[in-house]
Amino acid sequence: MNAKFHLALPCINIKETKMFYTQVLGMTLGRHTEKWVDVNLYGNQITFTKTGPFNFSFKEYRLGDHILPSFHFGVIVNAENWGKLYTKLFQDDRLEVTTEVAFMQNKVGEHLSFFVKDPNGYMIEFKSFKSDDEVFAS
Repeated sequence: MNAKFHLALPCINIKETKMFYTQVLGMTLGRHTEKWVDVNLYGNQITFTKTGPFNFSFKEYRLGDHILPSFHFGVIVNAENWGKLYTKLFQDDRLEVTTEVAFMQNKVGEHLSFFVKDPNGYMIEFKSFKSDDEVFAS
């Protein structure tokens, strides 16, 4: 079965969220009102609903030598698109972008990742696997 995912998240500011996902990341919007917006993230639906400030405990965890955000979401793209996104977003002074990190080097599941923070404080991970066959390999 080939399925798309849907993720619903609380949002602080709908206008800033729309601007970030369309103008910064280049995504398109689906249905939206003043209180919520659907974002098309590479064919997957993320719904942001205005709720005001929110907080998550356990914001980080350690993976090897790296400290990563516990609460994050993202997409897996091919190496060419990953490079274009990284170059574009890293050069944007308004954004907090992590430097590229290679995870699981020389092991099954080797991939490059970087994270960018959206206006709501969510961390979005962009991954590119060395081999597409290893996305779910154990």
